[in-house]
Amino acid sequence: MAGLINNLLILLLVFQNTCLGFKNPLSVFKRYKDTTRSLSSECLGNNRPVISLGLTDFALDIRMPGVTPKQSDTYLCMSLRLPVDEEAYVVDFRPQASMDTVHHMLLFGCNVPSSTENYWDCDEGICTDKSNILYAWARNAPPTRLPKGVGFKVGGETGSKYFVLQVHYGDVSAFRDKHKDCSGVTLHLTHQRQPLIAGMYLMMSVNTVIPPGEKVVDADIACHYQKYPMHLFAYRVHTHRLGKVVSGYRVRNGQWTLIGRQSPQLPQAFYPVEHPVDISFGDTLAARCVFTGEGRTTETHIGGTASDEMCNFYIMYYMEAKHAVSYMTCTQNINPDMFRNIPQEANIPIPVKSDMIMMTHGHHHEETKKTDDSSSLKQPKREEEEVLDQDFHIEEAVDWPGVNLKLGQVSGLALDPKNNLVIFHRGDHVWDRNSFDSSFVYQQRGLGPIEQNTILVIDPSNAEVLDSTGKNLFYLPHGLSIDKDGNYWVTDVALHQVFKLGVHDKEPLLILGRSLQPGSDKNHFCQPTDVAVDPVTGNIYVSDGYCNSRIVVFSPNGMFIMQWGEETSVGKAKPGQFRIPHSLTLVPEFGQLCVADRENGRIQCFRSETGEFTREIKHKLFGRELFAVSYIPGGLLFAVNGMPYPGDIEPVQGFMMNFSTGEIMDTFIPVRKNFEMPHDVVASEDKTVYVGDVHAKTVWKFTSTEKMEHRSVKKAGIEVQEIKEAETVIEAKLKNKPVSTESPKKWEKHHMVEQASPGISFVLITTLLIIPIVVLLAIAVFIRWRKTRVYGADADHKLESSSGRILGRLQGKGSGGLNLGNFFASHKSYSRKGFDRLSTEGSDQEKDEDDGTDSEEEYSAPPPPPVSSSS
Repeated sequence: MAGLINNLLILLLVFQNTCLGFKNPLSVFKRYKDTTRSLSSECLGNNRPVISLGLTDFALDIRMPGVTPKQSDTYLCMSLRLPVDEEAYVVDFRPQASMDTVHHMLLFGCNVPSSTENYWDCDEGICTDKSNILYAWARNAPPTRLPKGVGFKVGGETGSKYFVLQVHYGDVSAFRDKHKDCSGVTLHLTHQRQPLIAGMYLMMSVNTVIPPGEKVVDADIACHYQKYPMHLFAYRVHTHRLGKVVSGYRVRNGQWTLIGRQSPQLPQAFYPVEHPVDISFGDTLAARCVFTGEGRTTETHIGGTASDEMCNFYIMYYMEAKHAVSYMTCTQNINPDMFRNIPQEANIPIPVKSDMIMMTHGHHHEETKKTDDSSSLKQPKREEEEVLDQDFHIEEAVDWPGVNLKLGQVSGLALDPKNNLVIFHRGDHVWDRNSFDSSFVYQQRGLGPIEQNTILVIDPSNAEVLDSTGKNLFYLPHGLSIDKDGNYWVTDVALHQVFKLGVHDKEPLLILGRSLQPGSDKNHFCQPTDVAVDPVTGNIYVSDGYCNSRIVVFSPNGMFIMQWGEETSVGKAKPGQFRIPHSLTLVPEFGQLCVADRENGRIQCFRSETGEFTREIKHKLFGRELFAVSYIPGGLLFAVNGMPYPGDIEPVQGFMMNFSTGEIMDTFIPVRKNFEMPHDVVASEDKTVYVGDVHAKTVWKFTSTEKMEHRSVKKAGIEVQEIKEAETVIEAKLKNKPVSTESPKKWEKHHMVEQASPGISFVLITTLLIIPIVVLLAIAVFIRWRKTRVYGADADHKLESSSGRILGRLQGKGSGGLNLGNFFASHKSYSRKGFDRLSTEGSDQEKDEDDGTDSEEEYSAPPPPPVSSSS
């Protein structure tokens, strides 16, 4: 009988663990998808579950409890008490919201919320005591990520006891069906003491007045820093409609170091500080907001309504735990004269196209609180424009006839001001091993220039040739760019020159370099690859090239300004070193120029005004070569790589990336024909992408399509039923650097047990679980009956021994609880997927650089090993 009891106990333990599997959504942080959870009439925010993530970690869902705003620009708040009394640390944030419904969310920490209701109108206040901003989410802005070892301290004796979520609902036409919204944020908390504590520093102007019609008005803020050192890792800017650019600096010994600079008309989430900046005792923190009063007929003051303005610069920092201060403010200007020396970049507006700005600015209510120094602070409620929509992926437009155009080697692509596609190709000329001698002098001048029109203007919809030019001008076309006035800028690697061409001009408007003369001084190029023109300053950037390793900058009239870059040294390529700077793209919102460093297989970005290195984007999926890069306003970066070397597995493909984080959001390949050597890529703001291939002599068109196989959603974007693609995204360990995206095969080993759908009936689940248990009980009774007949009195002893061994496996050595992972892992054929806690650390390790053969496209004197092709 004891054996039967043990067997029943085992079955009950298995049943209990199975039930817990349906309740415990382990995938909240282990396996993250770009979607909110399925929500029906009930919201997870109502149940407010605390989700265990191990012995020390847990997740906390903070959601609106099923609200239906009645009018546009409604601000609703809700509060949630921290479910533990002891100290905890917030180490990650995951937004659960749709841009179709929510303009922005702010998460505050405090001890006394303004209301005890389930939710309330934020006009009543947020907190009655001092509140700290912990998190901000804007429509499609990149997520805020904390560095490793950094957390916001909550609970305990000094930390916040409550979280208050503020949600701004913009256009309530999304709620015509009267559905309930459950937007919010999921926090990852840990009880493990973090060595570094995060905090927020707010710089805000409180007395700026903007005269009507005034073209430029500066609002300056500056304060001495007189506390322990802090290290800055993210920033956020905020103004209303009149703001053009906001910049923040550290001033030390008269030297200005940029913290962050951004247009307030772009997503106002937290952006990473590109270079580590530390603030020490005696430093000065300074910020400037640039406004315009044009279009206003009365004075504009700092305030909380849509007709008022604001000037806020937020800084996220961390400090050593023993010296940590969670919140600091600066609302004065202690030294107006110092702003005479502010870097010129702070005065240059960042251009933002009109369709980038959100359709409705709405009202900007502010809650006024008093700080310890009695300074009046205003907590912003704001709205964000739609920019990064990750519910799509890139696919070839298979009905586009442009793939059948008769072209020569396609070397360059661009879009003109009318959004027509412009193709730069080589006609009947090719770049082969006979094109240049060892000194890079072109050897086929006897062929004469290309007799065909090398520049074709293509209708993007039907691929009809609208215009053509460039006959008898070029020998070996390469790079193409089009400035804001529609002028063509091209490079010719045979002529070693850069040309500016008017659309209807037969002769070049400007020529840089000496014809057929390679060189490396101010007046010569050596096989220049690409050119870009700054839309604001008109400065000209040339990537030079196959036999030089530099970026050269000229004024709009062709005067040399500066250059930067050097040849890659032996070993790992350093910042500012190139092995064929092959393609250029400007990122006006960030004041940066990004370069496809081809043979180093990476993207390098620099400040366009100074040439200062800002970041590297490099992924294992790039392989050894990265040919071209293109940026579109709003934060998307597109690129194409080269064919894999023998023994390499990374395929040739296109990439779509989040510029702010560097992460790969999608990859794409054509359906018709194959990529052979994609040489250039260009994208439009509607996410239409064109790729030109120099070997296939083909241009493909790709468009953005819905990512879901099936989707049935409310208009407001909160999902009711959704079946996503099988592809999963494994969240990598929090880092300051961009995290590489690994192949789907490597992701498979990280799969987790997913949360059961809330829509599954409890009765159905119970029935499905009880049926096998009843069957097992019947089998157990039958076995006992048979063994009793065969073994007699020894049966109980044998069953008890067997049960003990099984139960021991289930519990594990020295364990007081059930461990199905250890039990099933004892069977060789069983995979531990879903039972062990997932390691979230990603890998960005580079593979060994084995030598490969040349990909046959263009031939030049080879760079240092490994030997690579030219293009």
